[in-house]
Parts: sequence; C-alpha cells; structure tokens
Amino acid sequence: MTDQLNNPLRTESIGKLLIQFSIPAIVGMMVNALYNVVDRIYIGWLGPLAMTGIGLNLPFMTILMAFGMLIGIGGGANISIRLGQGKRDDAERILGNALTLLILIMAVVSVVGLAFKVPLLYQFGASDATIGYANEYITIILFGAIFQGVGFGLNNIIRAEGSPKIAMFTMLIGAISNIILDPIFIFVFDMGIAGAALATIISQFISAVWVLRHFLSGNSKLTLKKANLKLDSEIIISTFSIGMSPFFMQIAASIVTIVSNNALKNTGGDIAIGAMTVINAIAIMFMMPIFGLNQGSQPIIGYNYGAKQYGRVKQTLKLAILAASSICLVAFISTQFFTIYLVKIFNRDPELVSTATQGMKIFLCMMPFIGFQIISANYFQAVGKAPKAMFLSLLRQVIVLIPMLIILPKFFGLTGVWMAGPTADFIASVVTAIFIIVEMRHLDSSHQEQIA
Repeated sequence: MTDQLNNPLRTESIGKLLIQFSIPAIVGMMVNALYNVVDRIYIGWLGPLAMTGIGLNLPFMTILMAFGMLIGIGGGANISIRLGQGKRDDAERILGNALTLLILIMAVVSVVGLAFKVPLLYQFGASDATIGYANEYITIILFGAIFQGVGFGLNNIIRAEGSPKIAMFTMLIGAISNIILDPIFIFVFDMGIAGAALATIISQFISAVWVLRHFLSGNSKLTLKKANLKLDSEIIISTFSIGMSPFFMQIAASIVTIVSNNALKNTGGDIAIGAMTVINAIAIMFMMPIFGLNQGSQPIIGYNYGAKQYGRVKQTLKLAILAASSICLVAFISTQFFTIYLVKIFNRDPELVSTATQGMKIFLCMMPFIGFQIISANYFQAVGKAPKAMFLSLLRQVIVLIPMLIILPKFFGLTGVWMAGPTADFIASVVTAIFIIVEMRHLDSSHQEQIA
C-alpha cells in the first residue's frame, strides 16, 4: 500500500509526468513517422504508380495495426488500472494473455490475407496498372505480420507499466533499422518495392525481439511468465472491451481508405490515389506527436482514475489537449502555406504535385480541431469507458466521413473527396466537446463527494 501511495503517477506533478511519459512516446512516434515518410520518398522515386501501389495497401496495413491496438492498447489500459489498484499479479496475467493473443490473431490474419490479397486489392481500388506494385508489397508484409503484432502490441504494455523510455527505444530501433535498410534493399539490391517491404518486416522482427527481451530480462516492472500465457476468458473480454475502441477506429480507417480510394479512382484516376498517399504521409508527421501525447497521458489518466484522484485526471486531460492543439496549429500553417514544397519532397510529377497540392489544402483545413477530438476520445478509453471512446472515434472515421465520401463527390467530383475529411473533423469535434463537458462535470461531482 505504501508503494502505491508513493507511486510517481500519484504524487509527481502532472506537467512533469506528461513530459516524462509523452516526450519518449513522441520521439519514438516521430521517428516512426519519419520512417513512413522516408519509405514513401524512396518508393516515390520509383514513379507515381508505385506511390499509388502503396496507397492501395493502406487498408491492409491499418487492419494489421488494428489487431495490434486491440490487444496492445486494450491490455495496456487494463494494466494501468490494475497497477493503480495495486494488483500486480493481475497485470502480469494480462501481459501473458496479450502475447498469446497477438501471436494467434496475427497468424490468422496473415493466412487469410495471403489467400485473398489479389481480389481484395482490386476492391481497394487497384487497376491493372497498379496491381503488380500493390501485390508485390503486401505479400511480403503479410509474411511478417506476427513480428509487427508482437512488437507494436507489447510496446503499448511497456508504456503502460511505466517504462516510456524503453517503449521509445522500441520504436527508435525499428524505425532506424527501416530507414537504413530501405535504400539498401530498394536500390543497392535493386529489389524495388519488394525491397521496401522486406526492409519493413526485418525491422519489425528486430522490434519484436527487443520487447520480448525486455519482459524476459528480469529488469522490467512486469515479468512475462509461462503460466500466464494460458488464455483466460475474463482477461480476453476485458482486453477486447477496452481495445475495441482503437480497433474499430483502425478498421474504420481501413474502410474509409477503401471508399476513398474508389472515390479517388472514379473522380481522379490512379494519380489521385497517389496524391492521397502523399497527403496521408505528410499528415501523419503532424499526427504522430498527438498519438504520442495519447500514449503518454493514458497511464497517467488510467492510474489516477483507478486511484480516484480525479483532480489529477482533469489536469492531465487539459494539458494534453493544450499541447495537441498547439501541434495542430503548426500543422495547419504548414499544410496551408507551404503545401507545394511538402508535396515535392515525395514526387515531382507535375500531375501528382498539382493534385496533391489542391487536395491537401482542403483535406487538412480543419487541423486546429483534430488534436482536441483525438485526445478527448482517448480519455474515455484510458478510464475504461470503451463504448463512448468507440463512438467518438467512429464518429469521425465512419459515421460522418463515409457518407460524405459517397455523397460529396457526386456533386463536386474530386473536390468532394477532399471536402469529406474536414466536414467529418468539424462535426466530430463539436459532438466530442459535448461529451467531454458532461464527463468533466461528473468528475467534479465525484471529487466533491470524495472531499465531503
């Protein structure tokens, strides 16, 4: 009990904790984003259709990420809450179950993906001109999916146990390996787009070994034990319960990409899909720090919520929103006023540059609101209120965005595809604001009852 009361998550200043937990996550995520950007720059040098091939695989990539989040974030949030309650043994049981689930689920996803990849790619918007690039890339990625699942999933648990620097190094090791291997396999070995995929799975394997070594070394706060690998139905249900929100958010992102790719193909052709791939690569550079803030704030919010320290919960949320909104303001200025320079980093094909420049200015015009919406939705996930977190995430990614992607292009053509994003961002932010105001009032009343 004394250890619990003296835990820095309960006693240290919120500002210091948020910096301590978020900066490593942000650094790691930025390096990871840099890998994605560098990866697309190298692939862009292979031609605009190669860039489109990568864009066609985004649904596959987001599905793989979804399952990693389902277990990693679901298990990590539960572990933070259990540690806040002083239940270390329960936290270690969740860890063991998480590893087993990650291996089993990713193996199944790989087999299914390899069996149906070609017809799926055509459904994702592929044409005869781009199917070769897309198929070559995803075949190799699916063979290494287990490495991605274990590395990414367990890294969320490393962060949840209170080891943000170790979690940062996981991402640094994987991303730096990828950045080094990409040009070697793509250009030195002349493997083209297959080289980019091979560099990716080798880097994910290195990350997976790193996280397993951490939990088996005896130096971690939680230990991976053989007895805890046996699946427990209660742990599975609780993990899925919280992890479903980010899982469905990623699945939604995959569905959105499929709908978007087909809308882009119908209104702007293969080049439009390549342009969206460039826009997403640039956007992710600005979004990754926000995701890092999410990861940094989650254990602080989860622990203090479990310990009924509601004032600290509110303070963490406010600081995280302020930081995320500041990042989004910088992103807005960059993408509106330096658009063409950002696009030309990836490809200088005149048609692709023109399409991506026009699209980015419209698609990302609501950036100042996005940080608030993402951080606030993550709050509900961190405190175990999965249905609300899921709804708020899906509101932006599915409930508004998909109908807009179907309706607006009928009236505005390609411009309608670009308009769908900011429309969804604005509506989701307004609804999220209502939810978070109600929740903060509830926390205030709970805090007053505690004092009384």
